[in-house]
Amino acid sequence: MFRALSGVLLLTLASQVYSAADPWTLNLHLENDLFASTDLNYTNGVRASWVSPDVNDFLETKQKTYLWIADLNRLLAPLHPDISSQQPVHRNIVISIGQLMFTPEDKRKTTLDKTDRPYAGWLYAGMGYQARTADKLHSFELNVGLVGPAALAQESQDLIHSIRGIDKFNGWDNQLHNELGIQLVFERKRRFKPFKHKIASNFDTDIITHWGGSLGNVATYVNAGAEWRLGWNLPNDFGTSSLRPGGDSNNPGLGDPSKRKLEIQTFIATDMRWVGRNIFLDGNTFRNSHSVDKKRLVTDLTIGVSTSYQRWNLSYSHVYRTKEFKGQQKDQKYGSLSISYSY
Repeated sequence: MFRALSGVLLLTLASQVYSAADPWTLNLHLENDLFASTDLNYTNGVRASWVSPDVNDFLETKQKTYLWIADLNRLLAPLHPDISSQQPVHRNIVISIGQLMFTPEDKRKTTLDKTDRPYAGWLYAGMGYQARTADKLHSFELNVGLVGPAALAQESQDLIHSIRGIDKFNGWDNQLHNELGIQLVFERKRRFKPFKHKIASNFDTDIITHWGGSLGNVATYVNAGAEWRLGWNLPNDFGTSSLRPGGDSNNPGLGDPSKRKLEIQTFIATDMRWVGRNIFLDGNTFRNSHSVDKKRLVTDLTIGVSTSYQRWNLSYSHVYRTKEFKGQQKDQKYGSLSISYSY
């Protein structure tokens, strides 16, 4: 992982060799339930990710600094066996860092509430590998991080609540114990147009389906869903994903972003997961800890808007999530804001 991160930093220094049509993309993502006027359950998520230019450009490199990228590309290519050889294939490396935090409903209680979910945080770094054609996107991602006090969720939440003048949660002493978290995630997307012709000049619609899964002590699940978009100058990307692990497949569209026209679209998305393990509900893997009886089937409904112009993209959505554990009083809802810049 360290070698990969170092290599990506070297790639950043060498990014001037890329054409404007093959940029880096920086994604910043914030999710918080304060957007929905609540403060419980999945209460905050932040993530920053960098999507590299097409690493196919390095396949024939003679520079020793970048030979490992060519080797990595050849090694990982079999992960995408059904990517069509009849279409140009673009491959990208994704580096990410993020933090998630979870709290019970009663912020005043200092003792353990056995009827509600555990306090928990997850601080992680990830490395992903994407392959895309005009209508398909395959993503693999390895996340490694820490659950527990080392995730600094309490410190992060206390800081934000202090700045905003919001009462702090009093039960963080009961959070999950420190544990190394490892997670392997994959997801496949496909984009298609339901109609042969555009609805009107520059006004169109498309559908993006996805399915995938996660394996690890943090989360083990299989998932599937779809996103429907309607708008002006729809981009040739793969939609707007929430911060579910593996969901940050915001692969940039093809072409020079500086020449991108104004794009505006609304979207509705669903994601359904069958959950085998969720450490934030099941508790620590190797030590006794607080846990609740989770629900196996969880569904998200997302409604949002997105706009892009030249190198910038801005998206906001509202997410509605069904109950995740038995005894949960209310369905979850929160807001999701993302900003992307291609350079």
